[in-house]
Amino acid sequence: MGVLAALVLLALLLDRLFPPPLPDGGGASVVLAADGTPLRAFPGRDGVWRYPVAPGEVSPLYLEALLGYEDRWFHQHYGVNPLALARAAWQRLRHGRVVSGGSTLTMQVARIIEPHPRTFGGKLRQALRAVQLEWRLDKQEILALYLNHAPFGGTVEGVEAASWAYLGKSSRELSRAEAALLAVLPQAPSRLRPDRHPEAARAARDKVLARLAAQGDWDEAAVAAARIEPVVSRRLRPPMSAALLARRLQAAHPGQARITSTLDAELQRTLEARLSAWFANLPERSSAALLVVDNASLEARAYVGSLAFGDPRRLGHVDMVQAVRSPGSTLKPFLYGLAIDDGLVHSGSLLVDAPQSFGDYRPANFDPAFNGPVSVAEALRLSLNVPAVDLLDRVGPPRFAARLAHGGVGLQLPRGASPNLSIILGGTGTRLEELVGAYAAFNREGLAGPVRYTPDAPLQERRLLSPGAAWIVREILEQHGRPGLRDGVVDTSRRQRVAWKTGTSYGFRDAWAIGGTAAYTVGVWVGRPDGTPLPGQYGAITALPLLFEVVDSLPRSPRDGLRRPMPASVVKTEICWPLGLPPDPAAPGLCHRRVEALALDGQLPPTLPERGARLWSAGRLPLVLDARTGQRLSADCRAAHERRPVEIARWPALAMPWLPAAERRASAIPPLAPDCAPDALAGLENLRIDGLADGSRLARPPGSARPVTVRLRALGTQARVQWLVDGRLAGESQGGRAWTHAFDAPGEHRITALAETGAFDELTVRVLR
Repeated sequence: MGVLAALVLLALLLDRLFPPPLPDGGGASVVLAADGTPLRAFPGRDGVWRYPVAPGEVSPLYLEALLGYEDRWFHQHYGVNPLALARAAWQRLRHGRVVSGGSTLTMQVARIIEPHPRTFGGKLRQALRAVQLEWRLDKQEILALYLNHAPFGGTVEGVEAASWAYLGKSSRELSRAEAALLAVLPQAPSRLRPDRHPEAARAARDKVLARLAAQGDWDEAAVAAARIEPVVSRRLRPPMSAALLARRLQAAHPGQARITSTLDAELQRTLEARLSAWFANLPERSSAALLVVDNASLEARAYVGSLAFGDPRRLGHVDMVQAVRSPGSTLKPFLYGLAIDDGLVHSGSLLVDAPQSFGDYRPANFDPAFNGPVSVAEALRLSLNVPAVDLLDRVGPPRFAARLAHGGVGLQLPRGASPNLSIILGGTGTRLEELVGAYAAFNREGLAGPVRYTPDAPLQERRLLSPGAAWIVREILEQHGRPGLRDGVVDTSRRQRVAWKTGTSYGFRDAWAIGGTAAYTVGVWVGRPDGTPLPGQYGAITALPLLFEVVDSLPRSPRDGLRRPMPASVVKTEICWPLGLPPDPAAPGLCHRRVEALALDGQLPPTLPERGARLWSAGRLPLVLDARTGQRLSADCRAAHERRPVEIARWPALAMPWLPAAERRASAIPPLAPDCAPDALAGLENLRIDGLADGSRLARPPGSARPVTVRLRALGTQARVQWLVDGRLAGESQGGRAWTHAFDAPGEHRITALAETGAFDELTVRVLR
């Protein structure tokens, strides 16, 4: 007993002094899609790709093939099988060569973790290590070591990595033939690689099948069917999908061998190919990015951070999903939603798209033409700049930026700068992933949040808009329809309704398209990672078509086609322009134009007041008129008049040049009776264009190739005057100073002079050929 105890103590001491070098994975990791499909593999310190897997996660057919061929008594022995060793030694003596191996699976694991020469001493050390492993680990742990570290050729170790690399599927899904192939491959991984030596691999596989049939592990019919299956292998390559997200997740989870993402593997592969094909002809140094998010969970389903990962000409290593870029006009829906929540406007509120100055800031539209009076819905759908800047000026840039930050959109401003009016037109920076997380709020009852890339990432919801305001803005954006459909044409297809918005940053540096359905929100960015312009590429023609391609390829969902019911806080009503109030049957003359509106909480705010000198020009104006002549009367008139009190509805002064003649007349202030003392309205400016008569015909001098040029002045104001030709801004002047314009095309042209005070005059000329 004393000798036995001493031997046990000695064994324990040796085990502690010389522990087996159990592998730690070598730093290798793999990023997986939600279904376990590997997206990208990161080799360990030894340059080997591994995909960790537990015995319970492998096909039972593979375990049957492995143990039936390599070690039938694996669960009975203690690391070494003396009978198998004796049989192998006798066969070698008898035949002069190795006929069958005597190593147990545990001994093979010992050799994998601690390679040794094929000598008697090496074999003895291997056996001792096997016993040591059995002492320290249970059978499942030993089997897991083999499954994850057995060599399979090239830089691939482990059955799961080999199954994906050679067969393009998980080891959970192996057929009998595939299980037999992978069971024998580690015996001679270089000689039996199916991608290089398919005939040798097939012969080795059939040998395994024959043994399993002879041992009764698999029946003859199943083995016969497996023999028919050809050896088909892909070119050996580690997976490389969602490469930039995988890099991001690996950095966020250092040392973690398996990182599961939320991506849909099939959708990811499809959209990577589609993005690459769609933008293949973009100029050099161009890139694109794409993000698809599930609205219910805010989990990412597809993530393409670069047009061509690894392409240095396109800066393919730069992740444009995370990059800070100018958002162009993509922030406008949030501004309108906030203004609706504030009770400033509803969807039918009257705004004015006309040249305006906000201090030193003078915004213009992407299209230089102006539209005059527009509704909130029209201003948002047409992405008009001046109404958006006007509304932001009333909401307040700091407050707007703070609300966006609360919803997860952090605006990046130059050092020392504070939020200003330019942010609504892209004078700031943000990220694609932040915009997509915020746009999801339009289909999540106003709740935004950071996009989730792993299932264990917390769902962090933030209130961005009220449910009613989010619903109204989404309804407005859905009215866009699909590109290619003419206005007024109903899309009769069963395709999903999409609420979308495009954006283009200054200088064509960034093209955006972001849209959402009931189930998903999709964001697309196109541009150059180095920030240089990409002329001619803007959201509507570059990014938007791809957005709809992506939407139409998304997995079908029970939420598809859902039209969320109108919240109780929203009412559909009718209002009158220019006052912005409901129709008054007692005063029909105050309703010049009826407009349908979606209003929040029953709030029907009147038309926003004009600024400064235009204070008198908009709203409900009470007057006293002479009942006979219709002239305006002041409080001090010399003659006796039959006085008649009236009210007129005044349009915003800046909208007047775009109004039809009938609406101008209905809003005009009657002239003052000649015997009345001037009143407050008498001081209003009366602008007149000097230099041409209305209806003039203009022609260049005979024999001259120069364009027809006019020199005009706006008389009656000292304010800044903006000149429009056919509704497009063509220049400006100060007070009565001259303005010169050269016509580049013949035909009829309308010239408008519009003062900052709201006073205007216009005339029409015809330029002859």
